[in-house]
Amino acid sequence: MNFPYTYISCPCNDVSTPVNARIQIQDDEEEQERMFDPRSPRAGFSLYPLEHLLYCEDCQQIRCPRCTIEEIVCWYCPSCLFEMPLSVVKSEGPRCSRNCFDCPICTSPLATSFINPDPEERAVSEPWILSCGYCNWSTLDIGWRFESNKNMHQQMAKLKVGGRPRSTRVMPTDFAKSVGSGPPSETESTSLSALDNDPDAAFAAVRSFYSSQLSASNPSDPLLTPSGGYNYSSPSSLARIMSLYTGRSFGKKDTGKSTLMRETAEIPEGLRIVYPTSDDEAVKKLRTEGWTGIASVAQQAEQRHVSRFVDDLRPMGPLLRTKRSKRCRACRHLLVRPEQKVQSTRFRIRLVALNYIPTISLKPLQPSPSAELPLIDLKALTPLRPSQFLVTLKNPLFDAVKVTLATPVQTPGKYSHKVTVLCPEFDIGSNVDQWDEALGDGKSRRSSKLFSISKVEYAGGEGGRIAEAGKVWEKGRNWTSVVVEVACAAIAESEELEDDVDVLEIPMFVRMEWEADLEREGKDEAKGEKKEKRELAYWTVLGVGRVGKLDAASS
Repeated sequence: MNFPYTYISCPCNDVSTPVNARIQIQDDEEEQERMFDPRSPRAGFSLYPLEHLLYCEDCQQIRCPRCTIEEIVCWYCPSCLFEMPLSVVKSEGPRCSRNCFDCPICTSPLATSFINPDPEERAVSEPWILSCGYCNWSTLDIGWRFESNKNMHQQMAKLKVGGRPRSTRVMPTDFAKSVGSGPPSETESTSLSALDNDPDAAFAAVRSFYSSQLSASNPSDPLLTPSGGYNYSSPSSLARIMSLYTGRSFGKKDTGKSTLMRETAEIPEGLRIVYPTSDDEAVKKLRTEGWTGIASVAQQAEQRHVSRFVDDLRPMGPLLRTKRSKRCRACRHLLVRPEQKVQSTRFRIRLVALNYIPTISLKPLQPSPSAELPLIDLKALTPLRPSQFLVTLKNPLFDAVKVTLATPVQTPGKYSHKVTVLCPEFDIGSNVDQWDEALGDGKSRRSSKLFSISKVEYAGGEGGRIAEAGKVWEKGRNWTSVVVEVACAAIAESEELEDDVDVLEIPMFVRMEWEADLEREGKDEAKGEKKEKRELAYWTVLGVGRVGKLDAASS
């Protein structure tokens, strides 16, 4: 764990109150009840780095990944960067249907190459192969060659993978007596191999069989379509559904017995038979090739057919990628929207919280050499001795911000550490006039008209200065540093600690106030009123370091 770190809590963590509700502290009892505990199990699901958060301008609240809804903008292939229409994705699946293939061994893109035939084989009709430039695998390892470098998906559908996959359906007992326990016949073996090598054909055979059985068992059911699905949009289907709720009969009731559907009894219907001798060849191959000849779990998951050995693997089209937009779950406002062009990496809309919330950084305030105090070690903080840290807030807005910091007197958890913010209220300048500060022109710097704070109100960052209560330590154009004093509790050296119990985490409540310029934002309210007062409050967690043992510190 790297120290220090800063996490921000999303307001969606508190489901008992609305997301837009403002936290108002009235007395000490309410403050203790609403205190944020970073060590609670529920708090772990609401703490995020500032870079992972978004900001909704309509709700004026922070939004985490749980507060957003994702929508797919487009589908595209990562190899050829070709955008796939949604209709093609629904019909052909989420893989590229062009001449793009991935290596089944290392998942690298395969390249189409031409083989120069030997002088004795100049009349070869299949001189094209797919080869991997990373692991040197090619389709020659499985005996595949192609007639041309176009329409390879159609050529690959005609080829077969060596070996017969293990069947996954057990033969019924009564049917086993009629068929027998011997190996399948030549016709059955051809049909079984065709269904195993083409998963689409196997699924189509099973679907066709059960669709015919459903139509035969329920010929008068208006909800069934000829393909075996359910049609809820037809008038007869709606009337049938309404009759289920009203209790009225729909047409004449069929008093005859309904025919029972039978199971698949033939291999062309989708029956998968397990023969006692079907795994003998696989066992022999396993003993011969060993562990290196077995396909890994990741390799088997990428295949559409059952493949237990490396020889059974075949190239597959790469999985399609998506570009997604994000909306606020509360108001459906667009937070992130990328460009629809696949080649473009830009965003049309991107409301990241980094552009609306001050960044918070923490570092130890090392004592001066004249004080003769040990340096602060974040991996072993000295207990029972006050340590000072600098908390710096940098304002990304173009308006001056007034910030109020609040921390509990004692941190929650097994060990209560005392925390004191020396300057809880201060202001931060706007993020403008960058060139004026670089050129050293202080006359044109903008001052905050909203907050009247004296000009000399900071202790300064010179060596030997002592932090004072009510004064900031250092101040810049759009940033301000304040001092936080921490007194760590004592931890006995002989005490057994659980995981991360000795980590010092300070929950800090941040409240911001500023006047937004509506004219700059281009809103309609700017015609009547150009300024609007806004507020934002949220919890943040400052990870300072680990507290050292008492005996080690005293020695």
